[in-house]
Amino acid sequence: MPTDASAEFSVFKRRESEARSYCRGFDTVFTRARGSELTDAKDRSYIDFLAGCSSLNYGHNDPDMKQALIDHIASDGLAHGLDLHTDAKAAFLDAFETHILKPRGMDHKVMFTGPTGANAVEAAMKLARKATGRTNVIAFTNGFHGVTLGALAATGNGYHRGGAGTTLNGVTRMPYDGYFAGSCDTADFLEAMLTDRSSGVDAPAAILLETVQGEGGLNAASETWLKRVAQLAKDHGALLIVDDIQAGCGRTGTFFSFEKMGLTPDIVTLAKSISGFGLPMALTLVRPEHDVFGPAEHNGTFRGNTHAFVTARVAIEKFWSDDRFQARLAEKSALIGDRLADLAAIVPGGKIKGRGMMLGVDVGTGALAADICARAFDKGLMIETSGNEGQIVKVLAPLTTSEATLNKGLDILLSAANAALDAPERIAAE
Repeated sequence: MPTDASAEFSVFKRRESEARSYCRGFDTVFTRARGSELTDAKDRSYIDFLAGCSSLNYGHNDPDMKQALIDHIASDGLAHGLDLHTDAKAAFLDAFETHILKPRGMDHKVMFTGPTGANAVEAAMKLARKATGRTNVIAFTNGFHGVTLGALAATGNGYHRGGAGTTLNGVTRMPYDGYFAGSCDTADFLEAMLTDRSSGVDAPAAILLETVQGEGGLNAASETWLKRVAQLAKDHGALLIVDDIQAGCGRTGTFFSFEKMGLTPDIVTLAKSISGFGLPMALTLVRPEHDVFGPAEHNGTFRGNTHAFVTARVAIEKFWSDDRFQARLAEKSALIGDRLADLAAIVPGGKIKGRGMMLGVDVGTGALAADICARAFDKGLMIETSGNEGQIVKVLAPLTTSEATLNKGLDILLSAANAALDAPERIAAE
């Protein structure tokens, strides 16, 4: 591999597709990572408030997961097993059943889909359509569910939809909680559209939602609204699908984002941090009565990642076998919220958004948010934006980040925000 930094960069520009994204905002070559920090080829360290877009909730290279994976590989454990029975899969399923499903009273079957969140959503939508015999799926404004064609039809973002190159069908868009200013209850709107036989909305197979919209701008639905939507799904013969790909695995303070909301979704999608180690893995959880696919009716060569089974089991047993980890999440969420209040206070109209450790600040414009994030990176902090205009500065620190490191990163963020707000070009523009 080239050692000269310019040579390292040249191969990316020479050979990597223009579809590359995150690397454009983080202009360096990373070489190693541990915990909540990454290090680049120049031996400079960065605090990680991106965490693989919530794929690294337990940080980089957790030592226990790493050792378990090393031991598995060293003993010639299976690397790839299609959907065969394996000891690694059995151990994962036992841990998931014992520590996640049973304590939450969930009887869901576990379907191993292709390794991406989008594929889990594709499977969920297909299942709902087959189980109900209907085709329409209701999704919501600012929802993000992936960019494969079925999932993309349910995704609201116009930029991503524009990449489809074809029409996107089978989904009716409804306004998410709080979409309209004022006191308008969008659940009332949804009920009216479903009840009126002349509304033009076909009877839905499913209602698909995120309880906190990650890419859509950290819009957090209220418990009341979610319960209304769940009841409407039941009343109208539709399945409730909760996309917990980014908001799950502890990100919102509990393993599932909905578990304190009194909801029992018919289908749940998980990916990102379910492997615990950043390895590709996705699940579609489905109530037994809706488990209607025949053998290989939704298949894929990589449905089930054996190495991910190994690390996911360790993650579950290490962090979710009792309540201690979850209690610490509440403490860290409060810390982040308090510090983000300082950021919101210096930005005109600044507003905290999100829930748990899925928090950010609406700074008003995408230009200001991007400037803050760029200045933060220059100061040693990796952080990204989200929202329909990229106006949210979004904190997705690993859940295992120490309070000292959280405070250090948030100090950098506040410093970057002050610098962006005091920039001569910004003052001149105002």
